[in-house]
Amino acid sequence: MESHGESMLHLAAEAFQAKNFDLAADIYECQLAATRDPDTRLELMVKLADALAFGEKFSEALDVYRRASEVGRLRPAHLNNLIDYLSGSVRRQDSGGGAALGTTGTRFESFSCRICLSFLFEPATLPCGHSFCKKCLERERKERERPVMCRDCGRSGDDSSGRGYRVNVVLSNLLAKWFPSLHQAGLLRRQGNGMYAERRMEAALDKYNQAILIVSMDHILFSNRSQIHSSLKNYDEALKDAETACRLMPHWSRGHVRKAQTLVVLGSTEEALREYLVCLSIEPDCRLAKAEAHKLLSDLLAPVTDQVPEHISDCSNFLSSITYIKNSIHNPFKSLSPASLSSTFSLPSTLSPIERSEGKGQRQMLDHCLLLKRKRRITEDEEEGNQQEKKNNPKRFKSELTEGAAIQNSVHDYVDPTDLECSLCMRLLYEPVTTPCGHTFCLQCLERCLDHNPKCPLCKEELSEYLVQRQYCKTVIIEMLISKYLPSELMERQKIHHDEMTELSNLNKNVPIFVCTMAFPTVPCPLHIFEPCYRLMIRRCMETGTKCFGMCLSDDRKGFADYGCLLEIRDVKFFSDGRSVVDTIGRRRFKVVQHSERDGYNTADIEYLEDVKVEGAAEHELQSLHDAVYDQALIWVNSLKAEQKERIEGHFGPLPEKDSEPQACPNGPSWCWWLLAVLPLEGRAQLPFLALTSLKDRLSGIRKVLLFMTYSRHR
Repeated sequence: MESHGESMLHLAAEAFQAKNFDLAADIYECQLAATRDPDTRLELMVKLADALAFGEKFSEALDVYRRASEVGRLRPAHLNNLIDYLSGSVRRQDSGGGAALGTTGTRFESFSCRICLSFLFEPATLPCGHSFCKKCLERERKERERPVMCRDCGRSGDDSSGRGYRVNVVLSNLLAKWFPSLHQAGLLRRQGNGMYAERRMEAALDKYNQAILIVSMDHILFSNRSQIHSSLKNYDEALKDAETACRLMPHWSRGHVRKAQTLVVLGSTEEALREYLVCLSIEPDCRLAKAEAHKLLSDLLAPVTDQVPEHISDCSNFLSSITYIKNSIHNPFKSLSPASLSSTFSLPSTLSPIERSEGKGQRQMLDHCLLLKRKRRITEDEEEGNQQEKKNNPKRFKSELTEGAAIQNSVHDYVDPTDLECSLCMRLLYEPVTTPCGHTFCLQCLERCLDHNPKCPLCKEELSEYLVQRQYCKTVIIEMLISKYLPSELMERQKIHHDEMTELSNLNKNVPIFVCTMAFPTVPCPLHIFEPCYRLMIRRCMETGTKCFGMCLSDDRKGFADYGCLLEIRDVKFFSDGRSVVDTIGRRRFKVVQHSERDGYNTADIEYLEDVKVEGAAEHELQSLHDAVYDQALIWVNSLKAEQKERIEGHFGPLPEKDSEPQACPNGPSWCWWLLAVLPLEGRAQLPFLALTSLKDRLSGIRKVLLFMTYSRHR
């Protein structure tokens, strides 16, 4: 059984999970008072500090963290909750004051990568249809050591083929044509990265300088150049580039990591820690930022002989601008009193409810004044910086003003519908899908090709795995580009598709015909589909929503018989090689008016058949005949061997019940069709029954067959 102390600790943990931080803190404090073991005290003090921090009593929490660090060195596990709290505070305060952290805010709008927030360079398309820079996907998979998750939809974007991510050919060529300067800068960046990997730092720096001359507002270029400067020990230049990257894209986590790394080298550990926390507020799963934040925070909290208050004061100065707007609060404090800590950390104070109520109005007024002052100071600083930059680099300033407008204007100048044509049908891409090898086709065009051969129509790469998964998701950005820049062409393409679907969904004209076997109304008819033409036919039946096609016997002269049965698809199960098993059931009989063909399979204009109803004495005679033939059929079925009967019922089900109203259904009683399906008759002998519109004639014919079967058995 648990001891009393263990039970209380368990209760405290539950209270913390339930966000009842005051209760958790009270329990940990009581347990701490009763404990003398140093290791246990360290653990309890950390948990108490965590509860106080999350309970908005941060000044008290900081004091407990400090005392805990005197007991023993705080390990990363001890600081996890503190890191989460601090990064969460950044996130909450930022979202309260403007755009939420994590949003892109990119200039490139539709042409940006959601990972690096920059222009799409060498884009690769995931199975879900969203596109990212190929390099970004590869780096993310390597750093996270787990399947890549799409930043847009959250679905797995892992490369199941094992061949790596491939560049989307159509999209890459399109972006290179529409944005030649951005593409050229991307090429220079790639060359610079190669030189950096070879430790040719000066050459790499030259490539990045060239790229920045072409594109002066790309945060990635400045961030990577910052890394090169650091390798060359030009730390002041490295910091300047890192700050530029953060200014250009404040919500890009990697820029803050780069800045933090440079600040650490320059000895500004408090500012570095703040940048790591900003990174974690944007990307909570960034392992590098979390590990470095643990290390720096542990160092800041670690006691220094005779200098503990000063060291804690340094830590507090760092946290004073929790919203990461540097130098916006200039209020270093000298003591560790709750009031001074609360104001410095910009976090809720630990005053009593009465004190909070009395001081609420004054605090709101003070906060408002400080906010206005801070905004004015930031605006003035930014304006001063911009004016200075105008003087120092007028060309770059002009480039920054015109670059955003140029991006939008250049697209309309370069749009050519032929750049977005399907290489199979030579029409505008409709419902574009991209294969794992990077080629883009209309969805229907690709499916038709895969019906014949599970390989890419262009590069002949094996697509069997792609066929198994059947994740034919539309390529989002290409579909968007067509909709935005080619609206009239898209409308025309949609009209063509709509007309095709309307024609295919007509169940009187050009009805698809499966030439195979006899089918009957109400009787199940499972089919194994393997021929490419019938794969296409079944898919079209599903796409149009009719889920119906005709079944006819073959005919040497006409191709297929003049009578058949309309089948309705109930379910389709696909195999890895494209074959499928289709579960269908008979619905209506028809007569073929005209035989024809479409895309490799047969079609027909048809008219539906119904039984002619009778009344009066003829109806009474029909009822008597119906009952007599049913009884005769029941005797024959029951006379079958157990194995035969079990096999028949496993395929067709049991003999249907006798109908009380034989003429209620236009096709007549369902048991008649069931019996015709199981009787040992050839298709040519069954076909006349399907064509009959007289129930009396059909029943008479069935009775003759049953009499013949009974006579043959007794011989």
